[in-house]
Formats: sequence, structure tokens, C-alpha cells
Amino acid sequence: MDIGPYLLLASLEGAVTAAVLALTAVGLSLVFGVMRVVNVAHGEFFMLGAVLAWWVTSLVAGHAALGFVLALLVVPVMVGALAALADMTILKRIAYDPERTIVATIGILYIIQQVTLMTYGPDARPVEPPFNTRLALPWIEFVDGKPHIYWPWGLSTTTYKLGVIAAAVLVLIGVWLVMAKSRIGLIMRATQLDRDMALAFGIPVERVYALVFGLGAALAALAAVLIVPIQQAHYLMGGDPLLLSFIVVIIGGLGSLPGTVVAAILIGLSDGIISVFFSPTLAKILATLLVALVLVFRPQGLFGVRRA
Repeated sequence: MDIGPYLLLASLEGAVTAAVLALTAVGLSLVFGVMRVVNVAHGEFFMLGAVLAWWVTSLVAGHAALGFVLALLVVPVMVGALAALADMTILKRIAYDPERTIVATIGILYIIQQVTLMTYGPDARPVEPPFNTRLALPWIEFVDGKPHIYWPWGLSTTTYKLGVIAAAVLVLIGVWLVMAKSRIGLIMRATQLDRDMALAFGIPVERVYALVFGLGAALAALAAVLIVPIQQAHYLMGGDPLLLSFIVVIIGGLGSLPGTVVAAILIGLSDGIISVFFSPTLAKILATLLVALVLVFRPQGLFGVRRA
């Protein structure tokens, strides 16, 4: 088999990574864009979503789809509510000061991680996907100038991985519609542009902040629920999503949702392709190098706006 089918397979794996990464990074970007808060605990909200997904599915008897759909609906709400509570009880009390919020979210990170370790344990545990049919993929080869379709051995994917990509696209479209077309999106954007003016017009800024912080965590938890049938739930699984989300947000532009999505696709696809042909470590090194180049030559990111 030539390199073409391998490249297609690597691109499909990268597309799954990009889809989950886009959801996670959009949540982080939304929090920073509206609140100007660097949420270091974002990866732990992702991890908590995966662990709670395992817990919910283990409670539901019957077909795996029943437990998974319940987890998909309930877990993001649970994690979002916990994040909103953390905002109201911790971040609000320190007036969202940039330096102190970093320290506070580091504290939230370790609290969530250690409580999960004490209750869930150190073992990685799987979640059964609701559907997982393997699909063979065709490839086109030109012989004497004429296309011929054949089915290379090993060139396949699963319906669940394609479902993850489709679900992420639908959720991202939904987030864009909320931010661009709805009244709550208008309120969020007004709060982002000028907090004091929003207060003057009677917008409950602190409630908006709690909603945004909860929504960002809910998106991370939703991404974790989608990926946990592919990657097992583990109490230390929040590190990589946090690192990659920061890389994506910096490259795309702090607070820019379109830039975050484009950067997530770029990083996700490159990670999948480089990991297959070379090594996952090289993929992380190149992503970090790209961040350094962006910070040097375009500090505001690819889609960000330079502030005066």
C-alpha cells in the first residue's frame, strides 16, 4: 500500500483529535475572551467529564447507548454547574484579578484531581461506545490513466469516530449561533467589550461570568464524554487537553472563537499525521515551536486583534 491510504487514515485520526480539541479549546477561549481569566483548571474539568461519564454509564443497565446518551446530556450540566459554583465562591471573591485567578484555578485543579483520585481511584477505565461498526474505506488508484477503486487492507475507521466529528461540528455551530444570534450572546459580547459599560446598562456581569465559566467547563466535559469511548477515563488525563488547548488558543488568538477552531483543526490534523508517520513527541515539539513563532511574529495570534 502506498503512502496515500496511510495519509488518509492519519488524517481521519487527526480529524477526531481536532474535533475534540476544538470543543475543549473553544471553552477555554470563551472564558478568556469574556472574563479575561486564564483557567488553569480547564483540563481537570475535561478529566472530570470523562470520569463522570464512566460513572453514569456504569449505573445504567441495558444497551450501552442508553448510558452514553444519559452521560452526554447530564455530565456537561454537572461539570458546568460545578464550575459556575467555583466561580461564584472563589473567583468572584478575588474580583477576577488576573494573577490571583491563575493561583486560584491551580488550586481548583489540584482539588478536583485529588478528590477524583480518592473517590475514583488510579485505574484507567473504559466506556463502551453506543455504536462502533468498522467501516472499510476505499481508495482510488489510477492505472493507465483510468481510475480504479480498491479496498486496501487495514484502511478503515469506525462509525463512532465519524460520529464524534459530526457531533463536534454540530456543537460548534450551536455555540456560534448562540454567540452571534441570541440575546445571551449579545450580552456576553457586550460584557467582553466593556465591563463597566455593561454594568451601567444593568447587565448582571457577575452572573454572566458564572454562566460563561460554567459553559466553558461544560464544553470541555462534553468533549471528554465524546472521546472517553476511544481513550479510557483516568484521573491524570487532563494534562494534554489543557496544554493543547492553550497552544490552540494562543495560535488562533486569545478570545477569538473562529481562530480557535481553525487552530484546533491545524493542530489536530498535524498531530494525527505526524504521530502516525513519526512520533507523538515530535508532534508536540512542532506545536510548541509553532506557538513560539506566533508569539514572536504575531503575538495577538492568527485571528486576534492587537490591543492598543
